[in-house]
Amino acid sequence: MDGTTGREVPLGSMPHVRRAAVAGSWYPDDPARLVSEVRAHLANVDEVPDAMPRALVAPHAGLMYSGPVAAYAYSAAQRARPATVVLVGPSHFIPFEGVSIWPDGNWETPLGPLEVDEDLASLITSVSDIIVDMPAAHGREHSLEMQLPFLAHLLPDVAIVPMVMGHQTKATSFALSGALARAVRESGKEVLLIASSDLSHYEDAVIAARLDGVVLEHVGAMEAHGLMRALEHEPRHACGGGPMVAVLDAAAQLGASKAQVLRYADSGDVSGDKSAVVGYMAAAIW
Repeated sequence: MDGTTGREVPLGSMPHVRRAAVAGSWYPDDPARLVSEVRAHLANVDEVPDAMPRALVAPHAGLMYSGPVAAYAYSAAQRARPATVVLVGPSHFIPFEGVSIWPDGNWETPLGPLEVDEDLASLITSVSDIIVDMPAAHGREHSLEMQLPFLAHLLPDVAIVPMVMGHQTKATSFALSGALARAVRESGKEVLLIASSDLSHYEDAVIAARLDGVVLEHVGAMEAHGLMRALEHEPRHACGGGPMVAVLDAAAQLGASKAQVLRYADSGDVSGDKSAVVGYMAAAIW
């Protein structure tokens, strides 16, 4: 019996559900409180470009810290009205080669489940040999989950394709960009690509701004290869550099030609402690 609808569910047909891992800690698990906090962050957004983005970059720290920046990316997302959102984030806990995709079912949120676009996930898998079967990489991972409060509130009917990147090598990043571009073209769907990444971690705010400025410059100029070179030279620039490279390059292959950093801040802007901050960026590509 389906406890939501009361319908009988055939054996073997229960959905493949990814349970929320950080609800109640990184963001509220109470729906009313979560909506209130998301709306408060969105209400503080200044003007964003009046254009339909092909791709976004958004941070993934606790909602109180990264929410004020992520809100800029998701304000832009409202203009896209995609059928499907492809989420690409880093694996913080499980090291592996390639990219793990969640192929079907749904992802749990306090605001209701978000369904996985099984057809697009299958298409991405079929066009690339870098996709690996690593469901454990999604279990504790927060980089994609922290995008869901905004998506579930603003675009509750959107489907998602969740993808977590293991070792963020040049080969993996650009193989994924090619796979995403090809699959999106072949699908014929309106797809929004989102890269999940924080920037430098636990540096003094002055040092962080210098490190983060390199990323902001490359993203704003849509320089995926330049960003990859910067990350290979200094990995401290970002925890999700590979996902950013993949999404930037895929967007370019799909015809995007402009990018804009919408907001930059660090955790000290919320905590007041500027001695060891995490950097956050929101950007739109169209």
